[in-house]
Amino acid sequence: MELVEDTLAVDLDTFLARPLFCFLATSSPDGPRVSPLWYLWEDDAVWIAVNPDLKSYPGRIESDPRTALAVVDFDASRGLVQHVGMRGEASVEAFDSGRAKRLFRRYLGPEEGWDGRFHAVFERSDRYRLVRFEPETVVARDQTYAPGGL
Repeated sequence: MELVEDTLAVDLDTFLARPLFCFLATSSPDGPRVSPLWYLWEDDAVWIAVNPDLKSYPGRIESDPRTALAVVDFDASRGLVQHVGMRGEASVEAFDSGRAKRLFRRYLGPEEGWDGRFHAVFERSDRYRLVRFEPETVVARDQTYAPGGL
């Protein structure tokens, strides 16, 4: 992974540990597509849990693994604008329940409080996969500003 530009006020791992949405860009015959998703940054890769029967982006990844991914943290009241953009390749991998649980805990907290549909993922794990996005290049920018009177 090549870090092309880094102006973040925090290190990259700290930024990517925040429970933000990532935006995964894939190619399709009709042009580019973007999917907002939960993710886990682990082992220098982005991991996304998916049921390929319900979502179309795993098929697009299998057709063309070249992908891009962005993570943005924005808060107008504080003037916070931090962005990480990545280019690389993605693959559809076997489901790993441990990794998927770590991903869900980031957004949902302890398992006892999860909505039943998230527990159902593990009851039907044969239907699920993980998308692994491995960045080749990364641009990390902090464009935070002094907020005006919103």
